[in-house]
Parts: sequence; structure tokens; C-alpha cells
Amino acid sequence: MSLDDSLLRGTLHVFVAFDWGDEIDLEHARRLLPAESQDLARRPRTPSSIAYRPAPLRYPHGTLRLNLAELGPVDAVAETILFDFGGASVSLQIPFELTPSALGRLAGALADPQPLVDAAQNASRELFTKLQPAIQQAAWSPLGEEYFVFQIPPGDPLPPPQQLIEKHPAWLVGLARLECQELSQTEIDSALQSRISYSPSDMLLAAWSASVLIDRDCEETLQAIEFANMQLLEYRFIDNLLDDRLAAAYSTIHRTLQSWLPFWRTHARPLRRLGELRIEANALFERASSALKLVGDPYLARVYRLIAERFHLAEWEKNVREALDVVEGAYQVVSDQSGAFRVEFLEVIVIVLIAIEILMAIFRH
Repeated sequence: MSLDDSLLRGTLHVFVAFDWGDEIDLEHARRLLPAESQDLARRPRTPSSIAYRPAPLRYPHGTLRLNLAELGPVDAVAETILFDFGGASVSLQIPFELTPSALGRLAGALADPQPLVDAAQNASRELFTKLQPAIQQAAWSPLGEEYFVFQIPPGDPLPPPQQLIEKHPAWLVGLARLECQELSQTEIDSALQSRISYSPSDMLLAAWSASVLIDRDCEETLQAIEFANMQLLEYRFIDNLLDDRLAAAYSTIHRTLQSWLPFWRTHARPLRRLGELRIEANALFERASSALKLVGDPYLARVYRLIAERFHLAEWEKNVREALDVVEGAYQVVSDQSGAFRVEFLEVIVIVLIAIEILMAIFRH
């Protein structure tokens, strides 16, 4: 039987990342609602030095009833992973048994992810409400970041990855790009460069919107992808936060500098706001960057780098660092201006006091 006539069994993994606040006290959250620590799954190829720091919390939600193209009504297993930097990643695991063409049409339908994003949000809303006492500055950001992984176990009826690439490259790339329309050969060749394998029987083909994962017992790979998606959301969140707060700070600074009495008292608020923004954004950025250290040459680290490259995390990180530098510069400018105003004001006071003393001396004579 050819691949086109076969039924492929696998799992569609949906990861939807949200930001719930500035920070989550995981121990407090565990006291409010008991949860398991989400330790990094590992196979012999994953060194023990790679781990979450601190380990996030895992809250299962049971099953959700969804209605998807090509699948119809289907039960999805849902859970939420909470990170200490305020991130929440909701995952949906959806089993499928479809022909390759039907799976391609499902991928095309996922190009509009809003129904699944809404389902993930609804599944975790009660959890957010119950855990608010453990969340610093609890506020559900309107930003969200979704990602899809088509996981298909290797073996019959699926040919080995190398044969798939040679005989069905357009189908593979269509899944990863969530595109059911015909793609150009240039697009196909470019997309196929973003793949990695550990053995001849497995493969990860990654794109911005989705990945095709031919593997079994691959929980650690899925966790690396989920974490990278969470990082992308946090980087976007920090970037937006800096843009909004910095615009507000500039407006306040502009009004302050045009004040008739630009003494140190009028600088206190914008200076404090800039200082708090710098500390808050730096802390959030560092926690989001260091929660899972994936460096070196182990396979899992290379998986993460492949996904990070597809997500352009390096560019987002650069944008965040540049924005933090701008905040630092603005803080320094206001601080220097405030110091200059203090000196000028004290000089005026000294001159006035000297003038008063001279006048008093003149009138005494």
C-alpha cells in the first residue's frame, strides 16, 4: 500500500502560551492547589545537567471536547504548565488517524488557530482565578503564542525520514507551514533545511508555525519546543511592555522638562518609573532566559537551537536588550538632569542668601 492510501496514526500537540503576571510563587501556588513538579523528561541522550531551574508546576485539566476539520468531534487531553516568571503554557494533545491528504487539510485549517487558542484559554481560566493570590500583579495579557507539532511514530506505513524527504517533500513542508496549497520548489527546498535527526528513523522538521516530529517517546523534545514557544511569548510581552512604558515615561519627562519649576521634586515620579521599569524588565527577561539552560552539543540543545532559530529568538532577545539600553539611557538622562536642576537651584539659593546678607550689611550701616 502506498503512503497516499495509508492511515497515519499520531498526535497533534498544541501549545498555547500566556502571560499571567509579573511572577508566580510556585510554592504558594502548590499550597493553593496541589500540583506535580514538571521535571524535564530525559532519555540516555539527555545529560542530567539540563533541567528546569526552578521546576515549573503541572496542572492537568482532563479532556476537552473539540471539533476540528477532518477529525470532527475529538477528545483532547489538556494541561497547564506554570513557570515562575509568570508564564503559563497550555498544551492540548489531540489523537488523529488520517490519510496524508486529510492531515494536510487539517494543517491548512490550523492556519486559523483562534478556536484552539480560545479552548486553551477557557480550559485554564479557572486555574488562573484560583491561583491569583500566588501571582504578583496578576493580569492575563491579551498576547498569546500558539504552536503545533504533528507527531507521528516511525515505522509502517510511514517510510524512513530520508525516503519521505525524497518522495513526499511538499507534503512534509505543507504540514510544517500549515499550508494545504501547492508550494514552490524554492519554498520547499528552503523549509527542508530546518531539520534534525538523532537516528535514521527519527526527524524533526521545524517551521515558524508548526513542526513535524517523526519519533516516539519524545517527551523531552516536546518540552523543549513548548519552552521555546513560552520564551517567544515572554520576549514579545517584554518588548511590548518596554515600548508602552517607555512611551509613557517619555511623555512624563517631556512635561517635566517644560515645567516652570523643574526642581528635583518634579523628577521624582518619572525617575522612579524608569527605575522600576528597568528592574522589572531585566528581572523578567533573565528569568525567562535562564529557566531552562540548553547549551552545548547534546541532541536536545540542538533541537532547542533549531526551534529558537525558527522563532527568531536571538532577534527578539537583541530587541529586548536594546530596549533595556534605551531605558537605561533615559534613566541616566533624567537622573543627570535632576542633578543639574538641584545644583542650579542650590546655586540660586546661595546667590539669594549672599544678596540678602549684602543688603542687610548695607542697611545696618
